[in-house]
Amino acid sequence: MPASSVIADLRARLARIEGAAARHGVLPFGLAAIDQHLPSGGLATGALHEISGSPDLADDASATIFLAGIAARLPGPIFWCLRWRDLFTPALSHAGLHPDRLTIVETGSDIASLTAMEECLRVSGVAAVIGEVARLSTTASKRLQLAAETSGVTALVFRRGAACGHQSQGTAAVTRWRITAAPSEQLGIAALARARWHVALERVCGGEPKSWIVEACDATGRLALPAALVDRPAAAEERLSA
Repeated sequence: MPASSVIADLRARLARIEGAAARHGVLPFGLAAIDQHLPSGGLATGALHEISGSPDLADDASATIFLAGIAARLPGPIFWCLRWRDLFTPALSHAGLHPDRLTIVETGSDIASLTAMEECLRVSGVAAVIGEVARLSTTASKRLQLAAETSGVTALVFRRGAACGHQSQGTAAVTRWRITAAPSEQLGIAALARARWHVALERVCGGEPKSWIVEACDATGRLALPAALVDRPAAAEERLSA
């Protein structure tokens, strides 16, 4: 494809994203380091976003709670489409997502999950639709992005067990994230510290990839910076989060 066509296509996609953000709004993370890095100032609602963990169960669990924290801060019911019944819903309450808000759709396959997502995105009054799949094709992602733009419902694809370093094929997702567990603070006493995550923004339309170390979602679904980093000089923080 000629360079001029690539640039024109990129500009058109950015215009659509900006238009969708203006129509449907933005969900800030509440952390300036992340929100200021995202072109729209937060997570664009009424759009498709892709989230991965890794084959490590601790990482997939972290990604699950990350998703729950996003859904918890969106008003309204949540559809969660999964291949088999292995979602431990009581744990989602720790991120502010009460099971009473959930409608779980058990599909049995990626194709059925993607079909269910597309149908759920058309339901009036839904806050978000989460779909667990192993793979996401370009065509399927475009259909989900169009459905999200049309309805204003946020679409979140959870690619469970995706290997770190694996380059997925191009999708229409506005952002692509990878969430992995990070070492917690050493308290020096027999107590559990708040979990920490390595949050990597692997792709964002109109912006650059970046990563951060954050404390896991609290009971309201919000992330936090580790206390040791709050007063850290900017240069040192950049080295840690790059």
